[in-house]
Amino acid sequence: MNKIFITTMIMATLLFSSSLYSEPSRLKDLVTVKGVRSNSIIGYGLVIGLNGTGDGGGEITNTALSRMFQKLGLNAQKEIVSKNVASVIITADLKPFARIGQKLDVTVSSIGDAGSLAGGTLLITPLKGGDGNIYAVASGAISIGGLDKGKKFPTTGVIPGGAIVEKEIDLNFDEKKSLRLSLNNPDFTTAARVEVVINQELGGKFAIARDATTVDLIIPDSYQNDVVKLMAIVENFKVNSDAVAKIVINEKTGTIVAGGEVVLKEVAIAHGDLSIEIGGNIEGDSGESGGGGKKDSASGLSRFYFVEQKTTLKDLVKALNAYGATPEDLISIFQALKRNGSLIGEIELI
Repeated sequence: MNKIFITTMIMATLLFSSSLYSEPSRLKDLVTVKGVRSNSIIGYGLVIGLNGTGDGGGEITNTALSRMFQKLGLNAQKEIVSKNVASVIITADLKPFARIGQKLDVTVSSIGDAGSLAGGTLLITPLKGGDGNIYAVASGAISIGGLDKGKKFPTTGVIPGGAIVEKEIDLNFDEKKSLRLSLNNPDFTTAARVEVVINQELGGKFAIARDATTVDLIIPDSYQNDVVKLMAIVENFKVNSDAVAKIVINEKTGTIVAGGEVVLKEVAIAHGDLSIEIGGNIEGDSGESGGGGKKDSASGLSRFYFVEQKTTLKDLVKALNAYGATPEDLISIFQALKRNGSLIGEIELI
């Protein structure tokens, strides 16, 4: 086996092992609060000061330049053609509870045929939300980054702290009488556990699981107008999250990750010169119950392996690894087991 193959096998085994044991997670890592999220904002603007790497004209750029000059009190009679100007789209995320005067990072991307935005400066540009309102104003010098002095991706850059918030999204969070918690990974068992833990910790019937995703939390009287303090307490409650029995396979890299309780039924596997039986009864050469091998008379190599019905997927992987199975072998075997109905769990290819 080469070094890469051995590393892949060890990684696969570790991934399977870690999936079988889960520690309680903080509620803040499992749920989001309705309304507490980022909002995308966007705008169109001009980047100036380029060293001959701009658009060199064009209808959109020329129209934008003419409007800009009109606002500055200049009446340009001729069409302006410049390689030092580029049309760009500016995007940013308006963080939850963002307040007027706070700064946001922005991304600037060329939409014309500019060769590079390196060294350019973004002119003042309003950034709008989906409702058409202006929530921030962006401007400033563009940073392309240290990727080969900006030559690899020179048509996209960032302006750290390049936008200033001009309008707030007021959630009146502290005045809420109830909150809706949404599980990041919908699961009925986890939702039910969240309800139980919150009610036990708060000492009353305050949480109600509505479905696999939603848990509604009624604000206790003692926390009215003090919802921030309540959430600071609730988000640190520990919950044992459940997971669907699933195997995720990346055929490009040979990576296999198993989560949840993947169950194996009694089955016999034959793959190439390798045979494995799960369940049943056999007397191996070793004379040990629960595992053993038989030798192939022609090659003298152990080709048959028996494991008990209680075998986990982790044990099966170990058995296959011991016989030199490659990641491609594992992928083929798992897919065949799923098709046969002997592997109880989902298989997802990425």
